[in-house]
Amino acid sequence: ARGGAARARAVSLADRTPPTAGEYEAYRERFSNWGRWGLDDELGTLNHITPEVRRRALAVPRLGRTVSLSLTLSGEPRAAMPSGFEQEMRVGPMSSGDRLGVNFHGWTITHLDALCHIFTGPGGELYNGRPGSDVTAGGAASGSVEPYRDGIVTRGVLYDVPRHRGTPHVTVGAPVHGWELEDIARAEGVEPMPGDAVVVRSGANAFYASRPDFAMGMFNEMPGVHASALEFLYERDAALLVWDLLDAGGQGYAGGLRAAAASPSASRSTRSRSPTWGCRCSTTPTSTGSPRRAGKRGGGSSCCWRRRCACAAAPARR
Repeated sequence: ARGGAARARAVSLADRTPPTAGEYEAYRERFSNWGRWGLDDELGTLNHITPEVRRRALAVPRLGRTVSLSLTLSGEPRAAMPSGFEQEMRVGPMSSGDRLGVNFHGWTITHLDALCHIFTGPGGELYNGRPGSDVTAGGAASGSVEPYRDGIVTRGVLYDVPRHRGTPHVTVGAPVHGWELEDIARAEGVEPMPGDAVVVRSGANAFYASRPDFAMGMFNEMPGVHASALEFLYERDAALLVWDLLDAGGQGYAGGLRAAAASPSASRSTRSRSPTWGCRCSTTPTSTGSPRRAGKRGGGSSCCWRRRCACAAAPARR
């Protein structure tokens, strides 16, 4: 059955046409992973990372060089956004220590979003139909990061979009589509494989440098990845989505990131919203998501955003 669905899905990518509003609404069922690994599953698309996938990933490195994908922890703001990091040093006569304060779910801290991060809507559900009431001030009864405690090891494939385009960064008017990810892989001679961490670089640092006024909540002005990438992620059985910018603003789909109701200065303190589609449908574990949804149902994956992953390096670039 899935083979037939895969053949149908391939058409839209081949057409290189963004989904209509109706097609996007249908994503909730078309790309849903709910129940795929059982109703008690809490790994989502991390299930694609099998022992064979790990062994294959460990055979990829040739130089043994490590490459960090994380941002440097710093108290400095990023554009008009506060850093979300605080450090208090404690220095004694013979030793020192420190206390750290980190606001993980922002646009300035490298982090992994767990499946409990985003609900399907106000008062909605979590991955696999678990009730939103599973999450309280005391913690999460389901969908937490605890199932990832043994670490995530897989092949990481870098899709360097600005390099492919020859531009400093992605723009709002030209988001990253699913077929462009295919183009980049083809141009670099890399075959996307099940269990991959799809690392999409949109050029966040260059974008923020060009927009020192950019603040939390300015979603319509955020460049990034288009919803059409969901088909690519689902069809390729990707395990993780790793990115430096979120889903592109201004796509016009119901449930997408919206413009802030407050002024830019007021919106700086609003809570970061990860892309809805990035977490609920396709290969992204509810992190990467937004209080809105790409539908009632969605993917369950362990998608991450600006995360330092334990991925073997197999960048889709020369």
